[in-house]
Amino acid sequence: QLVESGGDLVQPGGSLRLSCAASGATLNDYHIGWFRQAPGKERERVSCSSSSSRDGPTQYVDSVKGRFTLSRDNAKNTVYLQMNSLQPEDTAVYYCAAERTYYCSGYVCCPEYDYEGQGTQVTVSS
Repeated sequence: QLVESGGDLVQPGGSLRLSCAASGATLNDYHIGWFRQAPGKERERVSCSSSSSRDGPTQYVDSVKGRFTLSRDNAKNTVYLQMNSLQPEDTAVYYCAAERTYYCSGYVCCPEYDYEGQGTQVTVSS
């Protein structure tokens, strides 16, 4: 089970850190993806990370490069998405997703993720 938290209303230029806590599995054995969906827009993959550095570095969609950072805390079995310099266009529901590394080895971003949280709302507005 994945549970996101950290979403909030923030002013443009502000920061938020989203958390994705896992239970029932060790996230260190999973590829992780962060997705977002804004009203009336298609779902977008924001960032993805392999459990192994051999697969490659964490990837980000161009619109968030340099502003967002995905990180893992294996001791807490939690993944984070640090979001800085937030803009109104970042407003969306953010979801974390996980896929067993066994099924996604060799890739940083998985074609599919079998596990997903319920989402957390991020609103950027003045």
